[in-house]
Amino acid sequence: MKVVILAGGYGTRISEESHLRPKPMIEIGQKPILWHIMKLYSQHGFNDFIICLGYKGFYIKEYFAHYFLHESDVTFDFQNGNQLITHQHTAEPWKVTLVNTGVDTMTGGRVKRVQEYIGSEPFMLTYGDGVSDVNITELVQYHKLHGRLATVTTVQPSGRFGALEINPNNEVKGFQEKPKGDGAWINAGFFVLEPEVLNYISSDETVFEKEPLEGLAKNDELMGFKHEGFWQPMDTLRDKNYLEELWKSGKAPWKTWGKELVNI
Repeated sequence: MKVVILAGGYGTRISEESHLRPKPMIEIGQKPILWHIMKLYSQHGFNDFIICLGYKGFYIKEYFAHYFLHESDVTFDFQNGNQLITHQHTAEPWKVTLVNTGVDTMTGGRVKRVQEYIGSEPFMLTYGDGVSDVNITELVQYHKLHGRLATVTTVQPSGRFGALEINPNNEVKGFQEKPKGDGAWINAGFFVLEPEVLNYISSDETVFEKEPLEGLAKNDELMGFKHEGFWQPMDTLRDKNYLEELWKSGKAPWKTWGKELVNI
């Protein structure tokens, strides 16, 4: 099953970083957040990626063009015809297709533009700016069992601020850091989709979260996979710094993968 990742937006809410590079290439622990997302899927055996490019897409192309070299120990031998000798290297078992889907194309339009690379099989879709410890294997199994056209992972995000525990006498009895919000379940990405979903997308101007998802819901073809674990988008510099702190602490909840690198 192929994994489509939306990586073409402008990232205007994190312009401190995105004016230099596309948001999926903003680094957490010296690795692009896109890499972290791909590692999650790879842990569950999904290694065939289609990345929808737009704003500064060349940056992502250059990253993968040099990825193997950057992960290797090499000797440049200028005495013998400028030879490149690779000594030891490891690489994830990834196949990465990078597709220019337009700078101003909406999310639905980007998915439609990669239809020829998806083919006629079920596929997964997610955003290139959010990490989670969602169990991808269980998500796919859930999708296969219910038999509908689409599955969206849903989460209950934490509130932005801490909350006070106050009794009827207005006495503060405790504090709760970032409690759950209003109890609503929201779209967290990490979709599993049947190819028929592409028929719900009409043009480059189609926003996937509008007509396609609303149409699927109206036709009883959209199911939610409730995830009660960790999920965090990187919308702002505040979010980026929070994720960086988690990574540096050695307790990043989304780092569920082990040492599955393959020696080549």
